[in-house]
Amino acid sequence: MEPIKTDIVVIGAGPGGYAAAFYAADLGKKVILVEQEKRLGGVCLNRGCIPSKALLHATKLIHEAEVSKTRGITFGKPNIDINRMREWKNSILEKLGQGIKTLAEKRGVEVMIGRGYFEDSATLRVETAGGQRFVKYEKAIIAVGSKPALPKAFDLGNPRVMTSTEALELEDIPKNLLIVGGGYIGMELGTVYAALGSKIVMVEAMDSILMGADSDLARPVTRYAEKNFREIRLGAKVMKMSTSGKQIKVQFDGAREELYDRVLVAVGRTPNCADLGLENTKVTRDEKGFIQVNDKQETTDPHIVAIGDVAGGLLLAHKASKEARVAVDAILGEAVSPRAEIIIPAVVFTEPEVAWCGLTEGEARAKGIAIQVARFAWPASGRALASDKTEGLTKLIIEPQTERILGVGICGAGAGDMISEGALAIEMGATARDLAETVHPHPTFSETLMECAEVFYGTATHTLSRKPS
Repeated sequence: MEPIKTDIVVIGAGPGGYAAAFYAADLGKKVILVEQEKRLGGVCLNRGCIPSKALLHATKLIHEAEVSKTRGITFGKPNIDINRMREWKNSILEKLGQGIKTLAEKRGVEVMIGRGYFEDSATLRVETAGGQRFVKYEKAIIAVGSKPALPKAFDLGNPRVMTSTEALELEDIPKNLLIVGGGYIGMELGTVYAALGSKIVMVEAMDSILMGADSDLARPVTRYAEKNFREIRLGAKVMKMSTSGKQIKVQFDGAREELYDRVLVAVGRTPNCADLGLENTKVTRDEKGFIQVNDKQETTDPHIVAIGDVAGGLLLAHKASKEARVAVDAILGEAVSPRAEIIIPAVVFTEPEVAWCGLTEGEARAKGIAIQVARFAWPASGRALASDKTEGLTKLIIEPQTERILGVGICGAGAGDMISEGALAIEMGATARDLAETVHPHPTFSETLMECAEVFYGTATHTLSRKPS
């Protein structure tokens, strides 16, 4: 069979891959999109962002019903149909997957379902259900994503030891659930299972949860978890796991042993670089297995670029989507922004939500960067009080000489939606004065950004403040 010729082949149809394929097609390029799974959307749609947010939304209603008694509204105990919840979640994934497929068809992007393997730097072999097909390309974009890390010591071959992939399938509601890892995946799924009725013990080797977020932003999430989880153990480690009947026996440091119905291991992610045939190209990887790229997402092979999780850095869907456009622009010879100048917001959809972008306070202190920090506590927000969402904080990291906004952090309801304003402010080089003088609607959570800027000048209306020294 003669090889298929194309301008660009994209391997992986996640938020980076399909964004790259669609953008290149919009700019007139012939594109083939290769994906192993029948449903497009990658890890984000099928086993990550979308299913987790669907379950967080569903279970948040349980929490809201419980606390509504303080408002004079009382509900009965919820009846949870786990099978119907799973079907509802899966229906969302199917709709989104079909939507991506339709958009590919309308753009003229050829979708090839199968596993891609590099024969050399200019040829991709695709193993499809109908046999092998070969694609000759001018440029290849690798966007194969990542998978949950499962240390060998925890890999018992027992389905009761889960990663996020299995946890999102909602096979059952374990009575006692151990979560290993207090990062965003562990905290989000812990929130889901706690609402469904599991007794959660969370173990984190570090001395705080949500590493990467400033401690003052993570603190309200810790308080929520302390109320709704059975226990949070910081600075603790799991040493060994073994099967014990229908449970998992877990040994902690200090020789402590406990039994759990299920264990969720959430200790990070690794790139999906195995069995890609990268050894047949000039692509190089770092010590952790991620593909090495430059500011244009170019690899050490002139025919191949890489984007998203597989290229390391922040493992976030929207980062992959941005890198998709950077990569395509670079392929077409267009000017691209240096990677260091691209502001990538981070969001953790816990209760309450946490979001930040730009320079964090912790990073500034560690690097010796002179900053001033303005904080607006949400108990002073009318909208927060009216919504029973006072466990929140908005903060600005400001350059003293220029008053430019270098970083923004938010903990509270809707933080993930509001952080975009912070990213825009940093991207545009806005000052605290710009934010303070931008009229925000009242009463909203978003006006905490305006009032936080006013705190910097010592003129916040709804709280007494002094301009930071």
